[in-house]
Amino acid sequence: MYIWGAHMLDVQRIDLKYGQSQILFDVSLTAAVGQITAVMGNNGVGKTSLLKAISGRHSVAGGQVSVGGRRVQLNSAYNAARAGVAYVPQGREVFPMMSVLENLETGFACLPRADHQIPDFVFDLFPVLRDMRSRRGGDLSGGQQQQLAIARALITQPKVLLLDEPTEGIQPNVIQQIGDALETLRDQGQMAIVLVEQNADFAYRIADTFAVMEQGRVKQAADKADYTKQHLMADLAL
Repeated sequence: MYIWGAHMLDVQRIDLKYGQSQILFDVSLTAAVGQITAVMGNNGVGKTSLLKAISGRHSVAGGQVSVGGRRVQLNSAYNAARAGVAYVPQGREVFPMMSVLENLETGFACLPRADHQIPDFVFDLFPVLRDMRSRRGGDLSGGQQQQLAIARALITQPKVLLLDEPTEGIQPNVIQQIGDALETLRDQGQMAIVLVEQNADFAYRIADTFAVMEQGRVKQAADKADYTKQHLMADLAL
């Protein structure tokens, strides 16, 4: 049983480098159960790198990540997934030659065999996937692939759901559907959701808390109740 509003994700003083270049500097972030945390900022400020660090896709030079109070070994994406971190990458990364059903089943990799089943709520969130279960992932539209990528992440039964630019290149009606699905997941109170997003209108509509990054650092962190959209836009303009 998770406590609504309790910190599920705790990122402490993460440093990250690509070769000799340091990308993240002493970044700390928390994300609570039953909330959507939007990580925002201009291109190149380190948002995607932060998600890759949390999800074990890129090794860190310093700092630590905890999920549900337990420290995550960040040396592999598999370990992060086993700890309850699910990552929906920018570009979706569905398997184009595999069916929708087979794409979903790849989420079983970090689960015990007894949990190798696709829950009905995944198809309730994204009904189009139920109708296209036998269609190849590469034959879906961009919006349908995005829904598939989110659904695949949910198969892993995450405690923390990370999404990188889920509205990029997506038609408005599907953006609305994705937003509705994320709000439903948030309201179920079973996970913390961290959203990297350039679409400020979308992010401000669904997010509960905000972290604005600049040059590899978090320069602003605020709850929506204390942070108007005008404040957000002003911070993003700097």
